[in-house]
Amino acid sequence: MRETMPQTPIFSSMLGSSCSGQVQPDMGERCVDPVYQDGNLVSGSLEALIERLVPTMDYYPDRTYIFTFLLSSRVFIHPHELLAKVGQICIKQKQQLETGTEAEKAKLKSFAAKIIQLLKEWTETFPYDFQDEKSMKELKEIAHRITQCDEENGTVKKIISQMTQNLLMALSARSQYQEIREKFRQPVTDKGTILKTKPQSTQKDILSVCCDPLILAQQLTYIELERVSNIYPEDLMQIVSHMDSLDNHKCRSDVTKTYNLEAYDNWFNCLSMLVATEICRIVKKKQRTRMVEFFIDVARECFNIGNFNSMMAIISGMNLSPVARLKKTWSKVKTAKFDVLEHHMDPSSNFCNYRTALQGAAQRSQTANSNREKIVIPVFNLFIKDIYFLHKIHTNRLPNGQINFKKFWEISRQIHDFLTWKQVECPFEKDKKIQTYLLTAPIYSEEGQLCLIEPETLGSDFEAHLMDMFLQPE
Repeated sequence: MRETMPQTPIFSSMLGSSCSGQVQPDMGERCVDPVYQDGNLVSGSLEALIERLVPTMDYYPDRTYIFTFLLSSRVFIHPHELLAKVGQICIKQKQQLETGTEAEKAKLKSFAAKIIQLLKEWTETFPYDFQDEKSMKELKEIAHRITQCDEENGTVKKIISQMTQNLLMALSARSQYQEIREKFRQPVTDKGTILKTKPQSTQKDILSVCCDPLILAQQLTYIELERVSNIYPEDLMQIVSHMDSLDNHKCRSDVTKTYNLEAYDNWFNCLSMLVATEICRIVKKKQRTRMVEFFIDVARECFNIGNFNSMMAIISGMNLSPVARLKKTWSKVKTAKFDVLEHHMDPSSNFCNYRTALQGAAQRSQTANSNREKIVIPVFNLFIKDIYFLHKIHTNRLPNGQINFKKFWEISRQIHDFLTWKQVECPFEKDKKIQTYLLTAPIYSEEGQLCLIEPETLGSDFEAHLMDMFLQPE
């Protein structure tokens, strides 16, 4: 199940002069806590930032702020503690509105609707914040108090019931996915004794399964989008929240470790090694040359689609030493296309060429009318490094003790872009035969050891036969 972001677009203002949206006008730039510059929130104490999260009768936080604060708050406070503080603020505001007059009752219902909207956005965008009993308990307590604001017609109760049901469904779906991942984190080397090998003459290669570079690029894109759909904003925030000790060592031991980032990174490495294995297993130089040129064409099609991660993995595979050392093969390869690809992925100037291409794909995605044109799959390792360096360059807190919220605006903007791209529905039909090969074909490590690509799912697709292959010298 894919995450759903709030329907109202967020971060649109961050591309211009304003990045935070306005709060209550009377707060202005005079406030010491929180602090604003040119109308933009740049820092504040945790307490002040929490108060800004909670709606009032006359105020509702913009969705940019909700997303950014909820995403970054886990660095400083556990979700169940944040929920408790939100609940306390709700109680105070509810008590102020319970005067008994008809006008105040109407205000109370309006306030309740805003609190429900906040909880709805929270549970939809960050359902894993409610995975433990403490968080669910706090959510139920807030919901119970809000339900009391509209006991007459029961509308609030129905909305909360639906919200809770959707939350439980989201948690169940993610739990099932993690269980599948766990089963395949075990080593597979012990299976080699029971899987039969095949003579090299009868072995399949990628060309026998798919000889069209465009189709293979589309299937790689399908796999990328399927895997990236299981990466969540809080997974990405672990880069920050697990890098340093949390304040007073809070919630470090409570956070459930996820393997989605590791699994996606493993897919990149396995695709690189698959490319190298497919090339090096071929004995005849003419056929090997054809295989190299085939993967160059596949990488080019990935680039055209906007699938930069697969493109980089393919290029990395062809630059591994077992492939790079095949001098006679490369002398027969028409390398003009490969040179263009390497130019796009040139690491100089912090991958300037790649970033220009990524920006172009992102702009195309924003104005696209079809899912085919909306696809943007960044090089994941570079995306992670960007967040890491943002975290290392800027401190979480300023010298005055306030949270450096300007830093988290930028981190959340990048994460939001990633989440927007991952929600694109794949326009390509799944080819089970091709994907089975890509996900289960035996591959070599760079040291010449045979291993298996982690299967995407359980079931009959997991049919891999270890084969007696050797990297061919040239």
